[in-house]
Amino acid sequence: MFIAGIDEAGRGPVIGPMVVALVLVDENGEFLLKRIGVKDSKTLSKMQRLRLSKSIQVICRQVIVEVVQPSEIDSAVYGRTAKNLNDLEARIAARLIDKITFTPCNVYVDSPDVNTIRYRNTIMKYLSRDDIEIIVENDADKTYPVVSAASIIAKVKRDSIIEELKKVYGDFGSGYPSDPKTRAFLRNIIKGRRIPPIVRRSWKTFRNIVKQKPSGYNVVI
Repeated sequence: MFIAGIDEAGRGPVIGPMVVALVLVDENGEFLLKRIGVKDSKTLSKMQRLRLSKSIQVICRQVIVEVVQPSEIDSAVYGRTAKNLNDLEARIAARLIDKITFTPCNVYVDSPDVNTIRYRNTIMKYLSRDDIEIIVENDADKTYPVVSAASIIAKVKRDSIIEELKKVYGDFGSGYPSDPKTRAFLRNIIKGRRIPPIVRRSWKTFRNIVKQKPSGYNVVI
């Protein structure tokens, strides 16, 4: 029996991509994840995550990562065929599950939806196979080491992307709406009338700042 976990990093920021990761282990691999101290990525330092991510990739049979760009996020939540971010995340989870090459397999998914049955049904709607058991739970990253491992992989990948983006666009802070540095960055780029592709234009924070722009500024969102 194989076990896989799915989790994301970067769901909430107004700047940068969301990263969704799947990791798959055999039963011995699950034991090894526990032994090396894998746990919820939010409780670990950046250096701890980086160190663990290297060990995770050695232990796992499969590691699959998908980077979801702001443009895809915007289309999912604000475009003509918009649904919501949960639907997009479920669709990506299904894409990752379809790439699993080891069976039989149970997949544990951290649910962003309080209604875990609804979220599981959404994943199943997009899934192209029926030979894998899907278990969806809230806070699964705190319960299952394999989901914690996916959380770590996703977070490390996103951190590396953010570092590269800052080299190009300058320091925009954490990218989260509550960060004053992030909000200042958004105000500055709006004044410059050029919105880089790293910004999630559908986010309320960005749209509110656009509304506050000086008269005469024409910013397309």
